[in-house]
Amino acid sequence: MALVQLTISALPAHVRTARLMATAVARRAGIAESALDEIRLAVGEACSRAVEAHRAHCPGRPIEIELIDGSDARPPGRGGPTIPAPANGRAAKRFEVVVSDRAPAKEPDADRSSPASLGGTANGVYPGEHTPPGGVSGLSPDVGLAVIIGLADEVSIEPAEDGTVVRMSWPLTPPDGQGPQLVG
Repeated sequence: MALVQLTISALPAHVRTARLMATAVARRAGIAESALDEIRLAVGEACSRAVEAHRAHCPGRPIEIELIDGSDARPPGRGGPTIPAPANGRAAKRFEVVVSDRAPAKEPDADRSSPASLGGTANGVYPGEHTPPGGVSGLSPDVGLAVIIGLADEVSIEPAEDGTVVRMSWPLTPPDGQGPQLVG
C-alpha cells in the first residue's frame, strides 16, 4: 500500500494541485483511464468544499488529503479505526482519496452583531464580501457532495464537530485488464 499525504492551505489555487496529484497517483495505481476524469472532478469538488468551509470558519488551518494506492485495509486516521480486508479471501483493491477539513460541520447561529444582521450591506459568505446579483454564494455545500456521490464508486461523508471527512474510492483495474464479469 502506498500513501501520499498532501496538506494544503485554504486557497482555491491549491485545489488544482490536489486534482493533479490525485490524477497522477490514480494513474500510477492502475486506475482505468476512463475513470481519471471522474477522480479529478470528485477530488476537485471535495477540496473546493473544504477550502470554502475553511475560508469561512478557520482560514489558518490546513486541509489534509490522503491518496491511498491499492490498500487492503484503511490506515487508522481521523475518520476511524483500521478497516480490515474482506473475509472472503480476496481483498478489494481500491484507490481511495480522503479529504479532511477542520471546519465545523454545522453552521453556527447567525451572529447578531454582524453587519448583515444589523441592516448592513454585507451579504456574502465572508466578512465584508458582497454577493453580486445571480452570485453563487447562496448555493448549498450539499450540491458539491451530491456531485461527489455521482462520480465516486464508493463515498463516505463523516461530519463531526471538528470537521468533515470525505472518503471516495474507485476499483483498481485487475492486472489482466479484465473487469468483473456479469453473468446474465
